[in-house]
Amino acid sequence: MGLRRGDEGAGRKAGAWSVSAPATVGTEGHTRAAIVQLLLEEGPITATAIGSKLGLAPAGVRRHLDALIDTGQARASRSAPWQQKGRGRPAKQYQLTAAGRGTLGHAYDDLAGAAIRQLGEIGGEKAITEFARKRARTIVAGIEPVRQHTAGENTADTEAKAEEIAEAFTEAGFAATTRKVGTGVQICQHHCPVSHVAEEFPQLCAAELEAFRELLGTHVQRLATIANGDCACTTHVPLLSVPIAQNNTSTQTAAQPAAVRTNDSGRSAE
Repeated sequence: MGLRRGDEGAGRKAGAWSVSAPATVGTEGHTRAAIVQLLLEEGPITATAIGSKLGLAPAGVRRHLDALIDTGQARASRSAPWQQKGRGRPAKQYQLTAAGRGTLGHAYDDLAGAAIRQLGEIGGEKAITEFARKRARTIVAGIEPVRQHTAGENTADTEAKAEEIAEAFTEAGFAATTRKVGTGVQICQHHCPVSHVAEEFPQLCAAELEAFRELLGTHVQRLATIANGDCACTTHVPLLSVPIAQNNTSTQTAAQPAAVRTNDSGRSAE
């Protein structure tokens, strides 16, 4: 999700398709990416022109275009009379919507990484840590810490607070959920909008965990992180109170993040 330090200054997104020559179509995902890139660079464009440039059958091109329209990433409109070649009904032309352009790669990660590196040069590690803490606290701003509890009591409050934290992180783009596992509850962040920056600056992950501990009033344990290559950031919250001051850690439970399902429906009329 962003450029590594050695890629700074790179112009075009790595891996972007070039449309100067027919694309070598290997998978559905690569085909869709090639079509999206063509819509970006040459749209509005007809399905016939897309097929010709990419070496694809018209039916296959329209199937991908329909899928992009269904998800709001593309739209179709009729060609103007002066654009029509020959007789018959004007051909449809396709182009990306604002939502479609928004799904493409940006250099925001690269900019954020450069800014944090500069912050570190000016203020050192302490400045980066404080920045990370303020960011985490901003995400959970307005959430009150759980009431003080003793072992085995008020577990419902802890569960409710974990759900409240997950909702706050979802609003911040982390697609977070909670699930009951054994004697605890897990907060699963299925997406991390700053994962590549966090690879270089683990203070971001540490600050999130610190915020969890402050709000939940117990020692929580990070089981997995997207920045380390896992499929989700999973944090275990024990429902049996473990004071933060202690060095005890909860019994490790395998991270089992729930699958994220999307259900897009509706087809744009030809």
